[in-house]
Amino acid sequence: MTAFTTETPARTTSVGTAHTRIEGRDKVTGAARYAAEVPFTGLTHGWLVLSTVARGRISAMDTQAVLALPGVLAVLDHRNAPRVTTDYTGMMGMRPDPTCAVFQHDRVPHLGWPVALVVAETSEQAREAAESLVVHYEQEPHDIGFTGERPDACTLDGHAPAVTEKGDVAAQLAVSAAVVDAEYTTPAEHHNPLEPHAATARWDAGRLEVIDSNQGVAWVAGELANLFSLDPCSVRVRSEHVGGGFGCKGVRVHQVAAVMAATLLHRPVRVALTRRQMFSLAGYRSPTSQRVRLGADADGRLRALEHRSVSLTSTVYDFVEASAGVARVMYDADAHHTANRVVRLDVPTPTWMRAPGKAPGSFALEAALDELAEKCGLDPVELRLRNEPERGPVSGLPFAGRGLTACFREGVHRFGWADRDPRPGIRRDGRWLLGTGTAAASFGAGAAPSTAAATAHADGTFTVRISAADIGTGARTALTLVAADALRVPPEHVQVRIGDSDFGPAMIAGRSMGTRSWAWAITAAAGELRERLAGGTGIPDEGITVRSDTSAAIEALTSAERHSFGAQFAEVAVDVATGEVRVRRMLGIFAAGRIVNPLTARNQLRGGMIWGISMALHEEAVRDRASGGPVGADLAGYHMATHADVPHIEADWIDDHNAEDPVGVKGIGEIGVVGAAAAIANAVWHATGARHRHLPIRPDRVLTAGRAATLGGQSTAHPHMSR
Repeated sequence: MTAFTTETPARTTSVGTAHTRIEGRDKVTGAARYAAEVPFTGLTHGWLVLSTVARGRISAMDTQAVLALPGVLAVLDHRNAPRVTTDYTGMMGMRPDPTCAVFQHDRVPHLGWPVALVVAETSEQAREAAESLVVHYEQEPHDIGFTGERPDACTLDGHAPAVTEKGDVAAQLAVSAAVVDAEYTTPAEHHNPLEPHAATARWDAGRLEVIDSNQGVAWVAGELANLFSLDPCSVRVRSEHVGGGFGCKGVRVHQVAAVMAATLLHRPVRVALTRRQMFSLAGYRSPTSQRVRLGADADGRLRALEHRSVSLTSTVYDFVEASAGVARVMYDADAHHTANRVVRLDVPTPTWMRAPGKAPGSFALEAALDELAEKCGLDPVELRLRNEPERGPVSGLPFAGRGLTACFREGVHRFGWADRDPRPGIRRDGRWLLGTGTAAASFGAGAAPSTAAATAHADGTFTVRISAADIGTGARTALTLVAADALRVPPEHVQVRIGDSDFGPAMIAGRSMGTRSWAWAITAAAGELRERLAGGTGIPDEGITVRSDTSAAIEALTSAERHSFGAQFAEVAVDVATGEVRVRRMLGIFAAGRIVNPLTARNQLRGGMIWGISMALHEEAVRDRASGGPVGADLAGYHMATHADVPHIEADWIDDHNAEDPVGVKGIGEIGVVGAAAAIANAVWHATGARHRHLPIRPDRVLTAGRAATLGGQSTAHPHMSR
């Protein structure tokens, strides 16, 4: 038994100091194994067969010919697959997406619906057999037409709150000195993390083990237990390394199909999605049609704010891209109305995608604010500062810190905003017209109950176990720094283990709540462990372990509005002869609580801003009306920002310390993308004098929007020229 003392020499804290990633060397040398790389004895491979019609039913399937092919072990479809149930409430009080309950019926609700799984000895054999499987359908007419004017758009119960109303919008607009009434649209956008989805399932001594790439092992383990009616203790999910995830790596068809096949074959089964399959099975951001109406008095103070958004969902599951929700936090008005509605279509189910709701919603709201600033004759920053609310516009709760004003003041200084000529179409650099724009950003900074375990070892080191997920954000390193400070030891004395559902329930890596939730649980466990060890308590060879559960403590968060905030600035150059738009520089200043690791934090913020460039200028998923399927379902046909599109991007933060906050950490994974597209669109207006209310700002749209109007430096753009 070894004695332990809490008396440590004076040292600087680890949190707030830049640290390279703990697992970085393993990743760059190939030692880190991802879900599709972990070896198993007797491993088999499954390949999904997807529907080739957009609506109908399966009438026949010729599996005998496929089963006779070399290496083929089984074909699972709706006739022989194990039964699963979706009649339960899962994580965060949500019903499961029935899409993951594969092979349960003969109905086909969209193109790319899983109709079978072919399992073979090798991946190549499984793919060849799957591609030779003949499936016959009774095809029905499909509907994929999305517009904001569809009469069947509806609000959905159970999705927090679909509609909020305060005051009379029409009456306040009627007495407003300046009014904006415009429609803004954003297209569908697809998830494409570097590592595609993959899972391996096996049974070992009556226990199900799944090696997966996901954003929450406890989440996936719980869903699989519910789906297959298993004892939760009999399911273990591991996900040590994840090659990216932006909301799409939850419970998907590949895990469920792998479990089904492993159950029938009594051998390990691996199912990995191809990049093309991900366009149907990994979820995506819904397109939106948003109407924003703003009315302001002569001083630019809002009298009316209405933000209504329509998005789409599938016919099998209701998912809402809650774009109008951003207005419920950002600005108040005497009359304040918001609404989120959806249209059910014959398409795959959308899902969470980095800054869900807030990314498309901020484009519409912040672009409308820029239009209002022009009508009021006010600087866009000044207009926003004049409309800073004292309390939550909808909730009425106080803000637990709202650093937006400080972000704008710092950004104005750093960006050189004061030198800006407010007139559009004035600045030139050769053939390029130059413009600058700005927008505000916000994202929730909540926390969810989590558990953690901290163990003190006899050699003076510590191990922390928590079911966290590092999806490329550097969470493993950040949590090591948090644990080191909580234990008052150097980071080298702490090993943080993550990605194993056996470590207990914990928040997923999502909603910018992961690090905050996990840090809270780790701090609580470490604090109690230090108390146990106080006074030189001896440590046995097996160590001393303390567990924490933050469920009760987190209830206090409902007493205030908690958010990260930011101010986005962009400078663009527009070639009016070709319609090309180039972002020259961006600056983002954020109020995001206590920054744990400046090195990885800055990367996260800059990454979000780059995503904003992609959203503003490139990304646009299109569906073929005849087939109902995506056009260009690959990384060659789906355009996104690449290295050549990324200019000088600077991300920084202000001091955002809140003494009353029990943790002080806020999420930064999503705040960087919020407002970025709006700042770019506003800069394009400043460069050309033409408003772009429909993303992306393609060259053809720039040309259509008024090349002739910009050549003379006059803002003569018609309200609908950017369509």
